[in-house]
Amino acid sequence: MTEAVTVVIPHYRADVLYDCVASVYAHSNYPVCVLVVDDGGNAPSLQRAKAAFPALEILPNERNLGFAAACNRGLAAAHTRYAVLLNDDTRVEPNWLAPLVAMADSDPRIAACQPKLRSASAPDRFDYGGGAGGYIDALGYAFCRGRLFDRCERDEGQYDASVPLFWACGAALFLRVAAARQVGFFDPDYFMHFEEIDLCWRLQLAGYQIRAVPQAVVFHHSGFSQPPATFRKTYLNHRNSLITLCKNEGLRRLLWLLPLRLWLEVVAVFYYLRRGQWSSALAPCAALLWCLVHPRNIYRRRRQSQAVRCASVAQDGVYSGSILYQYFARRVQRASALVPEP
Repeated sequence: MTEAVTVVIPHYRADVLYDCVASVYAHSNYPVCVLVVDDGGNAPSLQRAKAAFPALEILPNERNLGFAAACNRGLAAAHTRYAVLLNDDTRVEPNWLAPLVAMADSDPRIAACQPKLRSASAPDRFDYGGGAGGYIDALGYAFCRGRLFDRCERDEGQYDASVPLFWACGAALFLRVAAARQVGFFDPDYFMHFEEIDLCWRLQLAGYQIRAVPQAVVFHHSGFSQPPATFRKTYLNHRNSLITLCKNEGLRRLLWLLPLRLWLEVVAVFYYLRRGQWSSALAPCAALLWCLVHPRNIYRRRRQSQAVRCASVAQDGVYSGSILYQYFARRVQRASALVPEP
């Protein structure tokens, strides 16, 4: 008998939850156990999904714990070898699950996989949040196959290879549960944003691999739960990017890289001001202030991350240059121009 895969859906009042759950039950060519972790106080969207799908399991939270903690609660409840984290604003396509399972089955070192993520509002383009899988540059800035900054490419099959990644997007993240448990699941202090990059970085530090599986396709309403231009989203992106770097980068490299990144945060303030994005201009300042006020918090989390590090770690999905330079100075707009596809 084929072992089921646990599908964990963290939920916070998104009206499209029903569509997500319906697509999972309709298009999963593998037995699934669907578990909704409810941060939204049993909203009507959840009641509708439960009425239509009685097999749906629900884990209610007394308050909004945030994406990272909600995912952790679902993963801790999973008793299967594999689990998939799905945002409640996603919609899976037919035959989405089997290629992910097959990839993980092919090598026990593969701890995480990402399907191809396409935009639900512009279906011919890659999703903003994860595209076809994530890389990171030499300065610790994350980017996607299919998206550089605000430019999302049209899907023309250019990222259809199953390549090693640095990170996989949390909107549709396939995990080997034992490996994720080994490194401590998500860091709940993130609340939201960058928690999947941090997890994938720790998995690589522990000797695991991350892979793209473009044969599996998921559509995503990126920004549905958190509009992209809000101060909170911009602040969390800047703060959590710095924290992720401090937690996981090697000490020798961090000693010269961190001062450079702090200077680039100041540059970001002037970039936002030039574009008239006044609230966004405050976000890097608030992020820097938080990091300066909470060094013990960052040090504690770094110790936890470094505890899983292997003696010798070769990391995949690292671009040796700077995406800031390539995008803003050289006007490169396609990830494949930076990291050639096989």
